[in-house]
Amino acid sequence: MSTETAAAAAQLAAPPPAGWEEARSRVYAVGLAAALPAVNRPLADADGHTLAEPLTTRTDLPAFPTSSVDGWAVRGDGPWEVVGRVLAGNTSSPLTADGTTVEIATGAMVPEGTSAILRVEESDRTADGRVSGTPRPTPEWRQPGEEADAGEELLPAGTPVDPALIGLAASCGHDTLRVRRQPRAALLVFGDELLTAGPPAAGRVRDALGPAVPAWLRRYGCQVRPTDVVGPVADTLPAHVAAVRAALANADLVCTTGGTMHGPVDHLHPTLEALGADYVVNTVAVRPGFPMLLARLVDADGRVRFVAGLPGNPQSAIVALVSLVAPLLAGLQGRPMPALPQATLAEPVPGRGDYTHLALVRLDRAAGTAHPVRHVGSAMLRGLAGADGFAVIRPGTSGEVGARVPVVPLPLTPGERTW
Repeated sequence: MSTETAAAAAQLAAPPPAGWEEARSRVYAVGLAAALPAVNRPLADADGHTLAEPLTTRTDLPAFPTSSVDGWAVRGDGPWEVVGRVLAGNTSSPLTADGTTVEIATGAMVPEGTSAILRVEESDRTADGRVSGTPRPTPEWRQPGEEADAGEELLPAGTPVDPALIGLAASCGHDTLRVRRQPRAALLVFGDELLTAGPPAAGRVRDALGPAVPAWLRRYGCQVRPTDVVGPVADTLPAHVAAVRAALANADLVCTTGGTMHGPVDHLHPTLEALGADYVVNTVAVRPGFPMLLARLVDADGRVRFVAGLPGNPQSAIVALVSLVAPLLAGLQGRPMPALPQATLAEPVPGRGDYTHLALVRLDRAAGTAHPVRHVGSAMLRGLAGADGFAVIRPGTSGEVGARVPVVPLPLTPGERTW
């Protein structure tokens, strides 16, 4: 059988493409089933990880009554005799006698026996040195447990760790957090026609995905080291098999660019067959981004790893990232499958027949509207550089002005909560 005939036969034997929403759900489920193990991380090293267990308080929060203002902790009616001073970080003897007071600083522990706190700016001194004034009727201190009770769950497992969560954990008395190990990812760039430096020329194009995809993967919570990016890999089956096998030795996820068709130099499918992989998704009914795939490999010891085949066209590759890789990584990190936000189309967006159309848009967050951008061909990146995400135009529909549609946000900063 000729090469052309074999390619045609493979195309005919290929399964029908999965629906876009079905594919996302499928890859999230297999990612969650293979969620990465939990590890302990010091607070200073936990940013960008994901809680593997709920965040709870070790004590009441606050743990003791604390003054909300600078002033005087008084007992009974005034004027009050000054009998001491209490600063933040110290304790004070109880106020045992009516008509006495201690100077108190914001955040200091309120002495036992205090009936009120008088703000310093609302106080006076009598000729004999006593303190006078009228305390406000509302207590000027925080009660123990006002923010949380000891043992209370503050945030569930699956919550991304960010600076606010780290600060909350510290205030609750934690020194470490139980988090999911971050996924390690690798990238293999396929294509003899690619240049890795300088402008395109003489029939060869510049590789745009080798520098860009690792940065996207980091924004989805992955670790990607410089040595994890390899390519261009020679357009031969032995070179592909060797490169994928080597990358899988250390990575939880290997992304490849190009080679997802069945042409004479498209070796990804034979490579996956040679390595004993099984398909989770083999092509998705989405435009742009066709074809894309996700395959799974399971070692004898039960270790699970994944290969994501991204198309070679740059924008199509990013569509594959948001469609398959992002939900897979959410599952691997034990995060929930996030609901997509909605926006109102400010301009019409065409449908793509039986395929889902992911259309690059710029969001006006104040108005809640989505505006299509220009330069959105599969091989173009100019539109992507000015976009906030992809509007989802479902199969059999078109995006009319005023329609409310889901939007797949692009992650703009590492560890961002939205994808």
